[in-house]
Amino acid sequence: MEFTGEALEDNKDTFEDDDKGFEEDLSWMDGLKKPEADSRPKTQDVTKTKGHKFSDYLLKRELLMGIYEKGFDAPSPVQEQSIPVAIAGRDILARAKNGTGKTASFLIPALQKLDTDKKGIQVLILTPTRELALQTSQVCKELGKYIKGLEVMVTTGGTSLRDDIVRLQQNVNVIVATPGRMLDIVEKGIANLDICEYVAMDEADKLLCPEFQEIIERLIELLPKKRQIVMFSATFPITVKAFKEKFLNDPVPINLMDDSLTLVGITQYYAFVEERQKIQCLYTLFKKLDINQSIIFCNSISRVQLLSKRITQLGFNCYYIHAKMLQEHRNRVFHAFRNHECRNLVCTDLFTRGIDIPSVNVVINFDFPKNSETYLHRIGRSGRFGHFGLAINLLTYEDRYNLYCIEKELGTEIKPIPKTIDKKLYVAGQTSSG
Repeated sequence: MEFTGEALEDNKDTFEDDDKGFEEDLSWMDGLKKPEADSRPKTQDVTKTKGHKFSDYLLKRELLMGIYEKGFDAPSPVQEQSIPVAIAGRDILARAKNGTGKTASFLIPALQKLDTDKKGIQVLILTPTRELALQTSQVCKELGKYIKGLEVMVTTGGTSLRDDIVRLQQNVNVIVATPGRMLDIVEKGIANLDICEYVAMDEADKLLCPEFQEIIERLIELLPKKRQIVMFSATFPITVKAFKEKFLNDPVPINLMDDSLTLVGITQYYAFVEERQKIQCLYTLFKKLDINQSIIFCNSISRVQLLSKRITQLGFNCYYIHAKMLQEHRNRVFHAFRNHECRNLVCTDLFTRGIDIPSVNVVINFDFPKNSETYLHRIGRSGRFGHFGLAINLLTYEDRYNLYCIEKELGTEIKPIPKTIDKKLYVAGQTSSG
């Protein structure tokens, strides 16, 4: 039987009548502990959707319960386009702006496809940094909290192999890892990927840089032939083309980037200062801005430590984090900042990738970055999930050319800082005029 447009129109009333008899029973939602609704205004980066609901994707009820308790009311644009495609088993190459919901775009299909009656690792999530691995594993546990038998493990460099051995004696079915550690435990026979058919690469551009690409390729060759690879990032390097042709099976391209690669809700300013004036300028910003939490970026570990010390001497609450710290210390700082135990965090570019702390409303580039990719990921730590944020750049004379190049490459405008900054641009709860 052929279904033409005319036939469907003729039977429209019949379909609508039938539909009334199949109204969805949502009584199971009554007992959910949903977080308080977020009343902050959001930008089109997350609101420009087709109006789908998570229930439209026929997700299992236990997963829906976790999604709604996490506070996700409706899918964002990248989730709308990615979730049904991933559930259908297709490989994906997705580009979307920082802070628009990419993590849930690959975790929700992973949890939907998971069979907890099977023994062994079925899902592998790869991230470039330890902090992002910890964050992603936590989101996975929260989304899947009602899925019986779900066991999520995180493994990264700098932690004990003995702990991994003990953990993998249980039925771990989802593993979140940094590439080097994952390859290490597979090659040593501690972990087995024989039934792992779903691989998600978060911040895929970083995972395909020279530091990781060979490791990633060796890992993928250890996976079963029948596998699904989904890749998500805000930017993709040239190397992705060769990788795609070698390892991906007819991937579905998803591109939600517009002319400007930066988030709509982030207002960007610069101030020209001499190097010796930067501390005084930072002090003025701390005094004048209504900062909920801020992240301050420096270009070297030594400058991170020195700046953190100076900020503390000025009487402001401040922690610092960088790649050469002991993993235990890094974890402690990361969780303390996430739990609002400190207002300001000074860091290197370690903290630019995927870290999602919604209360961060101000990012300050104490040292201006050398390239547009680093700039994009730095300022993306504010204005998360369509909210508003502020990025302030302290520039010296030598940074002028980098400023010009970054504006041009990202299709964005970084304006001179005004004497007063409207709180509507970055403070939650302020009435917006637009």
